[in-house]
This record gives sequence, C-alpha cells and structure tokens, in this order.
Amino acid sequence: MTGQTSDAILARMLALHPKIIDLTLDRMWRLLEALGNPQNDLPPVIHIAGTNGKGSTQAMIRAGLEAMGKSVHAYTSPHLARFHERIRVAGSLIDEDDLTAVLDECYAANGGESITYFEITTCAAILAFARTPADYTLLEVGLGGRLDATNVVDTPALTIITPVSVDHQQFLGETLPEIAGEKAGIIKRLIPCVVGPQEEAGLDVIEAVAARHGAPLLAYGQHWHVSSEAGRMVYQDERGLLDLPRPNLPGDHQIMNAGAALAALRHLGADDTACEAAVTKAYWPARMQRLTAGPLIDIAGKAELWLDGGHNPAAGDALAAVLAAGVKRPTHLICGMLNTKDITGYMRPLAAHADTLHAVSIPGEAATLSAAETATAAREVGLIAFEAEDVTHALSTIVADDPTARVLICGSLYLAGNVLRENS
Repeated sequence: MTGQTSDAILARMLALHPKIIDLTLDRMWRLLEALGNPQNDLPPVIHIAGTNGKGSTQAMIRAGLEAMGKSVHAYTSPHLARFHERIRVAGSLIDEDDLTAVLDECYAANGGESITYFEITTCAAILAFARTPADYTLLEVGLGGRLDATNVVDTPALTIITPVSVDHQQFLGETLPEIAGEKAGIIKRLIPCVVGPQEEAGLDVIEAVAARHGAPLLAYGQHWHVSSEAGRMVYQDERGLLDLPRPNLPGDHQIMNAGAALAALRHLGADDTACEAAVTKAYWPARMQRLTAGPLIDIAGKAELWLDGGHNPAAGDALAAVLAAGVKRPTHLICGMLNTKDITGYMRPLAAHADTLHAVSIPGEAATLSAAETATAAREVGLIAFEAEDVTHALSTIVADDPTARVLICGSLYLAGNVLRENS
C-alpha cells in the first residue's frame, strides 16, 4: 500500500487517459489479465443496461434479494457525494481501507499504461467483489453496453435492459436502433434477458440480437405486464398475479422499473414477500428525493425541497409526469446541466409545470453549462428563467418571493451530488 487516501489515488487515475470516455474493452482485458482475471470469480452476475431506470431497477432488485436473505454486491455510477457509493460489497458500501487497497493494487498492476478512470475503477470494483463471498453481483452499465467496461462477464446469471431512448449520441449513435444495438451488447448466448418497455424500433433490435445469441427474452407486454390500479401496483406473468403497494420511489415511471425488477426476481425464484420488499424498501437517492434536513432546509423554511438527477428528454418527461400527478402547488426549478445533454429536450416537458426556473452552473464540472446558457435554453421552451450564483442563492430568492412553494433542484446527477455534499 502507498499510504495514500482513496481520493489521492483516484486523482492520479484521472491522468491515465486524455479522455473521460473512450469506448473499447481492450484496456479492460489487459488490466484484468494482469490482476488474475477476477471477473471469472464473481458471484452470479445480473448485468443491467438501458438509458433510464438502471439505478432504480438495481436498487429494487437488491432490496428484493436481501429480503430473501441473500448477500449482494452492487456496482453503480456515477456517485453522488462520495466515490464509495459506487461499490457496495456484500450489502455495505466499501470502506476506505478496502477501497484504497484495491485502487492501489489496480494502479500498480496497470503499470502506467493508458486506461480511462471508469475502466480502472471498474476493475477495482470487480477485484473487491471477487474477493468477498456473496450470493449475487449487480453490475450497472456505465455507458452503452457492448463496449462498456462492465461487459466483461461471459456467463452472467441474467441480463436486463431498461427503457432505451436517445442519449449520448456522440458515443452510441444518432438513432434509436443504433443506441439499442449498443445496449443489447450485454446479451449473452443462452442467457435470459429481462426487457423493460421499449419503443418498437428499439425492441426490434433487441429481439434480433437475442435471437442471434439464442437468449430467451422476458419482455414487457409479452411475458410480463405491470400497471397501476386503484392506488396499487399489479404485476402479472406466467407464474400468476401480484397485487402490491406502489413503489416507494416516487413517480409513475417507477412502476415500469419495478416491473423489470420483479421479472428478474421472479426468474431468480423470489417469493411474494421478497417482491413486496423490492417495491417498498428500495433506496435510490436523487430520484425525486424529498430533502428534509440540512442547511438547505433551514433556508427553505416552509417550502418543499426536492432533488432529482435526471438529465435527458425521457427523464424530463418522467419528471413532468410526477409534477402533473402531484398536489397542485407553485413549483420553481433550480436547474444546472452539462453541455453534453439535450437541454431543450429535457426542459420542454417541464415548462407546463414550473412557475420559474433559476439557472446555476454546476460547481467543479468542466462540462457545465453556464447559468446564462441554461437560462437562455429555458426561455426558448417558454419558461420564465433567471440566473443565480448558486443553489443557495437561488433557493433564498425563491422562498423570499414564495415561502410555501415547491422547489425542485434538477438537471444533472453531478448537481445533485454537489447538493447532497453541501447539505450534509
């Protein structure tokens, strides 16, 4: 060990490649080989790809498996407040000493070769998982699927593809079929794949890839169904019907995420108790999360304060649906976004549900849009928009004018993470 902290090693890892994203598996195979191929020693893997809902679906599956008494590793990205959130070992966030040890080992084994930050930290997660017994490993794709750093397990127990929409076009392709083809790259020969709701053009591609690999599909609308009825959730597949509470994660879109999680759990043999735990005990921060304590709440006073990290048009649609379904109340957005996103596509569905938008830059992010650029984009879709120095100033301005409003901080997981750190 070097005696350095995990933060110091992570900072050095950022300098190992000139790009944040450079999709290929060659560097992963090289480093994993140097580490003794720990990907071959993982507990049974459930691999999750998709544009939206990956994290929520993973959280529900984990809640269900743990209700069955199973021990679960889980890998997700990006983190919000601390890197440790990405790596959950046998149910607990990786501790500092163990994280530092595996990062240091991966950095040494890499020998100074070119490798991206996500690739080398994914290797570190795999190494930690391979060395600790567990019943399952949940791997969430970082970007795409086919060439994502997590796509190094030849025979997972199950793959899952949540809804696919247009995002990250500069890396995955301009059209929905192209993007769906990248997501479908996690499908493996003869391994079942749970498929969430898809547009027809995307589903056609997923079905074609599955057919080439002989991979059985468990697809929404064909092999399982889920809906909201009388304030509850009804799920049905060939094993029968489940009448369950609505997911504790807010929003109608979580019904579909829950459906995919239940399809996975039922395939793995989960009973009704585990299925109910999946929808009632999942925890996934910054997805319509109500903030109830901290310095920002002191500023908010009687105002409701919410946080959401969605950042693409599909997420904007989902957020708009949540606002439309909620109790009517003056609603003000505090929004910061990255310049790699479809900003107007995200904001357009929100315009009908927000009284104002206060634009901020995301602290510490080189790719952030300036507050002025975000405000301009908001005005283009019909929002009344203002610029703010930061979230604190924006919130103070809003509650001074409207003390009992609903305030939603939104637009980026990176902004959400900054808020959670500052509000802790």
